[in-house]
Amino acid sequence: MSTILIVEDDRTTRHFLSTVLKKNGYSVSTSSDGALALRQLGKKDFDLMLVDIWLPKMTGLELLARLKDRPNRPKAVVMTSDGTPETMLKAVREQAYHYITKPVQPDELLKILKKALAATPASLLIEVISATPHWVEFVVPCDRNAAERIQSFMAKLKTDLPNDVREAVGWVFRELLLNAIEWGGKLDARRKVRISYLRAQRMLLYRIADPGKGFSFKELEHSAMSNPNDQPCDHIEIRQEKGMRPGGFGILMARAMVDELVYNEAQNEVVFVKYLD
Repeated sequence: MSTILIVEDDRTTRHFLSTVLKKNGYSVSTSSDGALALRQLGKKDFDLMLVDIWLPKMTGLELLARLKDRPNRPKAVVMTSDGTPETMLKAVREQAYHYITKPVQPDELLKILKKALAATPASLLIEVISATPHWVEFVVPCDRNAAERIQSFMAKLKTDLPNDVREAVGWVFRELLLNAIEWGGKLDARRKVRISYLRAQRMLLYRIADPGKGFSFKELEHSAMSNPNDQPCDHIEIRQEKGMRPGGFGILMARAMVDELVYNEAQNEVVFVKYLD
């Protein structure tokens, strides 16, 4: 049975979360502030900590920082009503597995906790190189769960953008990141993808660099990029013959959804730009 420590100062929320988790088979302990939680963690090992950010005596981020070098540190899921990029990026820097905005929805919470508890140590470590709202840089394991976590974090950096822009860059980022992790990194969590995000007054710029040798568009017979203009679906048959999942339209669609998409010479690094005017 997985053990979870809930660190939340609001009694009603604490009771609600505890009830939900116990009903789903978890062993639950609670704490009303960060200092008390630190003492509890010194006496007992927990598999996961569900922690609010704004706590009395010691904030959730301070608690995570104090636990940083502990060998038995539990996995951490942060929850807060503070959805600012600064707070979210601090949570990533302190190695929070995920970031949930209050009010917490039970189904979403249980889904995230299940993934967090199942995650391997290699897929948990996201290195933060830069963490300002206008320049974000991560080094991420080549793991699908890590990719999903980064997508969630990055989505919270663009909440002020129009829906169509946010959806377009979110889709393109996801597609190119998964390409880098699956093809460049071979889904090996020991290998890393480097991600940069720059927010300027009139544009968004993303750069994704994978650890692979690169590729040539001439070799992408399984991609829609290789199809003749009058036969846009020829690659589907090739994918079926190779036993590949349906798709192959990713790069073609990405080019249509952003303003610029540029690969380096080896084609193991890609930059895309979306202008905001």
